[in-house]
Amino acid sequence: MSQNKNAVYSEKAPTGLGPFSQGIKIKDTLYVSGQLPIDCETGTIKGSHIREQTHQAIQNIQYILAENNMTLDHVVKTTVLLQDFKDAAEINAVYETYFQDPYPARLAYQVAALSNGALVEIEAVAVE
Repeated sequence: MSQNKNAVYSEKAPTGLGPFSQGIKIKDTLYVSGQLPIDCETGTIKGSHIREQTHQAIQNIQYILAENNMTLDHVVKTTVLLQDFKDAAEINAVYETYFQDPYPARLAYQVAALSNGALVEIEAVAVE
């Protein structure tokens, strides 16, 4: 299987703090690792508000998709990790500006904490 598994990397998206790839492509499917709202230019969380952070996390996903000539239209599933479910409505407001109907399938979790004090992290699965 390893000869069919390729790492996808974008210099515009932040690199991980552990042993994982930004994305892995297998056949026609791209698995994008969870993206924190880190601005790659500064290396810090962008914004202190959930809306700003959601925009940045989705933009980081877009950078990785673009390296594989994909867009958000190729995304079929996302997982959203929230520090607090009370932010769900605001995340949805931002999410709707990026994704069109039919929306990707989605799973959301409230978690105890996210890396670097982020309020949101989003991962995606995209298919050509």
